[in-house]
Formats: sequence, structure tokens, C-alpha cells
Amino acid sequence: MIEIALLAVLILVVLLTLGVPLPYCFGAGLIVMYYLGDVVMKGNMLWGFQQLGNPVLLAIPLFVLAGTIMSVSGIAASLLNFVNIFIGQLRGGLGVVATVSCALIGAISGSGLTGVAAIGPLLIPEMEKQGYPREYATALIANASLLGLLIPPSVTMIVYGWVTDTSILACFLATLGPGLLIMLSFSIVNIRMARKFPLNLNEPLKGAEFVAEATSRGFKATPALLMPVIILGGIYGGIMTPTEAAAVAVIYAIPVGFLIYRGLDVKTFLGAGREAATSVGAIMLMILFSMILSQMFVLESIPQALVEAIFSITDNKMILLILINVLLFLVGMVVNDVTAIILIAPLLLPLMHAIGVSPVQFAAIMGVNTAMGGVTPPYASILYLGARIGKVPVTKVIRPAMTLILLGYLPVVFLTSFWPDLSLGLPRFFGY
Repeated sequence: MIEIALLAVLILVVLLTLGVPLPYCFGAGLIVMYYLGDVVMKGNMLWGFQQLGNPVLLAIPLFVLAGTIMSVSGIAASLLNFVNIFIGQLRGGLGVVATVSCALIGAISGSGLTGVAAIGPLLIPEMEKQGYPREYATALIANASLLGLLIPPSVTMIVYGWVTDTSILACFLATLGPGLLIMLSFSIVNIRMARKFPLNLNEPLKGAEFVAEATSRGFKATPALLMPVIILGGIYGGIMTPTEAAAVAVIYAIPVGFLIYRGLDVKTFLGAGREAATSVGAIMLMILFSMILSQMFVLESIPQALVEAIFSITDNKMILLILINVLLFLVGMVVNDVTAIILIAPLLLPLMHAIGVSPVQFAAIMGVNTAMGGVTPPYASILYLGARIGKVPVTKVIRPAMTLILLGYLPVVFLTSFWPDLSLGLPRFFGY
């Protein structure tokens, strides 16, 4: 039966590589399993639709809607303007502002696409005006937008927690350490690379002038800064579930966008709703098909067969973790993060148990690897969106993007795998 499962996965990967829409790719895998295997399609379909009714999944469309509203409401611009007053005048400071702003956006929206959509149109022209190459500015913002998949709340961790029956709050905390470390490493790499660029820096504000400007921008940014405080404070304070926090994010963003920052009007609000609905429809259909396929694998004992096959090669934990990271990286190159988690997490979780890796640490390992796929061709959805927003050919963006991945991101991937305390320290502190 494992041969049939591998054939289904092979067809799935080939179709994805050819650019076939995701639901059709998974549908082809289901057809292979149905006709060549001995699974009952009707029962699996009914099970899949029942799973879609899980309240946890409601957080996904709500966070997508909140992120879409943020992109057009002025909330992101206000956060950016506030952060810029502190480090925007330093050499490489504007790149650090971009990285930190994407982290703040990620702490609100739970999505990687929101950061590049909200920050890119504002900062890419400004960075080019200051002397950064446009392709580098685009690559930096696209890479920093990955923080939206790691800084909680994260849509991918909601899906992982639901698929593996792991505490979602523990998953949020597991990716926070790696996410902050990636933010720091991108900032350091950016400062080093900025030394090569002929930057035109403005004179920094000093004394009373700086205090007055910081106070003014801070006052204007207060409603935007309160958003992550309310959401994250509510989740970790035990006041709200992630689903309730997602609903609060939408409820809070609407009046702030309409009445305070005034980036929202009826037209832009309806447009944001349509865009979010389109994204959510594709995501939920993809979740349904990929979930049914992974359930078929479980019913046919494919995970256990996979564990036995891998242990027949080696039982060295370090080698296995390296192989798993390579596998997750390759999967992330051809599918998006949510798909990779639904498809791969149930297959590899028994192996993780067997080598002594907890589900919470595995959440962080999967999170950092699948997020990296968002800027790694051929999938690279975040990189392609960044190139479109930055109006730069993708071929020019790939080189600086890969430099940032190799120097700023890849070391954290290995630290997450081989230094458990990086991902388990916070969950243990909070009792998970």
C-alpha cells in the first residue's frame, strides 16, 4: 500500500510543479488512492466535512479578513511611521524598520502575505529613494514577511495544533523564539549589507525635537499598537481563545480603519471582504482535500510504514533530523505552508515521537521550514507577490532573497531542530 501512497504523492507533486490549482492536485491524489487502494471514499468525505465544522478553523478566515483590512486601513502605515522615528535615520535602519514592521504586522494578522502587501507599497519606494537597490528592498520585505507565519498568532500553527491535537497556545509560543531570532538575524544581515549601498541618510532628530516627534507619532500609532496588545494579551491571559481573538481583531480593525486612520471606506471595505472571501474559499477547499488524503494515509497505516522504512536506514537522531529538515524544505518549495502541514505532520509525527522530539518542538520545526518555502522557488508565493508589488522581475529578486535565507534564516532552522530550548523554553515557562 505504501507504493500506492507514494504514487499519489508523486502525482500530487508533479501537478503542483506544473502549476495546476491546488484542489485539483489533491483531487488527483484522492483518485489514485480510491481506485488503486481499498479505501472508502464516501466515509472519508463525510469525515472531512465534519472536520471543517471545527470551531478552531473559524480563526483562519477571521485572521485573513483582519489582515486584509489592515492592508488598506492605514494601521500598517501608522506602525511603520512610529518605528521609523527610532532607527530610520541609522545606516541600514530603514531595512530594520521594514523587518520589525513585518513582525508587528504578523503579530496581528497571522499571515505572511499581509506583511508584504501592507509594508511593501510603503517602504520599497522609500528604501530605493534612500539608496537601497530596489530588488534588495523587495527581497528583504518579502523575507521579513515570513515572520507573519511565526510570530503568534499564526494561521499555520492553528492548523498544526488542530491536525496533531496539540495545544495551539503551546504552538504559538514554540514559534515565537525562532521568529524573534529570525527578525534579529535579518536585521543584522541587513545592517552588514547596507554598508555596501550608497545610502542618503537624513539628519537624525535630537533632543526636544526628537521627543516631540516621537510623542506625536506614538500618539497617532496608539490605536494600531493596542491591536497586538489586545489580541496577544487576550490569548495568553486566558481571556480569549485564538478563534475569539481573531474575531476581536476584525471587530477592532473595522472602526479603527474607518474612524481613526480613515483608510477604509465602503468601497475599500467591500473590496477587502471580497479578497478575503476568495482567499478563504481556496484555503478551505484545499484543507478539505488535503485532509481527506492524509486521513486515507493514516487509515492505510502509511505513517507507521514510513517510520519503519526510515529506521531501516538509520536510527541516528541527528541524521534523521537533518533528513526531515531537507524533506520539509523540499515540500515547502512546491506547496504552501498550510498544505505542507496538513499533508506531512500526520505522517511524520509518529517518527518524531519515536526519536524523542515533542509535538511542540515539531511545530516549530515545521513552522520555520514551511515558512521558508514561501520565498523559495518554484512555489515562493510571498516572493512572487513581493516582486509584483515592488515592480521588479522575480529573476532579480531571487539572488538577494537567497542571500538573506542562507545568512539569516537557515541558521535558525538548524537551531530550532538541534536546540530544543529555543522552541520549548516559553511553552515550559507557561506550563505547557
